[in-house]
Amino acid sequence: MSSSSSSTTTSLLVAETVWKSIESTRSVTQEQLSILYFLFGKNFERATRIADQRGVKKISGEPSGRTIFQVLGESKTREDYFCFPDHYCACYSFFYDTVNRGEQLCCKHQLAARLSASLNTCLQVTVSDEQLALLLSKI
Repeated sequence: MSSSSSSTTTSLLVAETVWKSIESTRSVTQEQLSILYFLFGKNFERATRIADQRGVKKISGEPSGRTIFQVLGESKTREDYFCFPDHYCACYSFFYDTVNRGEQLCCKHQLAARLSASLNTCLQVTVSDEQLALLLSKI
């Protein structure tokens, strides 16, 4: 394992520990914010703005309970991006900075979704599984 992939794995493990701690209390401490900022930098700062503006929807399909997040972008167009916090975002930055260049662990939309989900502050939307499948087919 290369030094770079080892530090990425370590960073993700540290982040996961912090997320689980936030989830357990549904609150976040200054120390936790500092750790997440250290790990994710400017993307985390931007994610906190999105979360503070209640820009995260958690869309759940019924009866399956499957979920996807819809996160408001910060650009002038205010586009929404569908994402799975741990694996994927439809935004340009995810593909460019995270997948192609490997410069970021994830994008601000994924972080905003994870933060809002951990704090249980997402706007909750329930749709049929058919409607959810239609949303997913457009990604």
